[in-house]
Amino acid sequence: MPLIYKIVPADLWREAEAKGVFAGAAVDLADGFIHFSTAAQVRETAAKHFARQEDLLLVGVDPMKLGGLLRYEVSRGGALFPHLYGPLTMGAVAWVKPLPFGAGGHVFPDDLA
Repeated sequence: MPLIYKIVPADLWREAEAKGVFAGAAVDLADGFIHFSTAAQVRETAAKHFARQEDLLLVGVDPMKLGGLLRYEVSRGGALFPHLYGPLTMGAVAWVKPLPFGAGGHVFPDDLA
């Protein structure tokens, strides 16, 4: 199963790494689940929710390691988005990469699956 992605401010992610678990950003905590995007959705997510923001990280997560707490639910435009109803443990994280902001928007890794 392909990775799912979370865009996170670097300082918030570093705090999570130190704790060994990511409970979510403010919007996640308010909504009661951690918002993720698929590879097909993540660029639009960045443009819509993180426009012009710098010092962001892109976190690639293995959905198979999230168990029954992960649900795909209808969201923006009727598309199914991955939502995690629980904390994200570091063991489910495949990689973390910088998500710099350039002249044309956020610059995603070439190997985004």
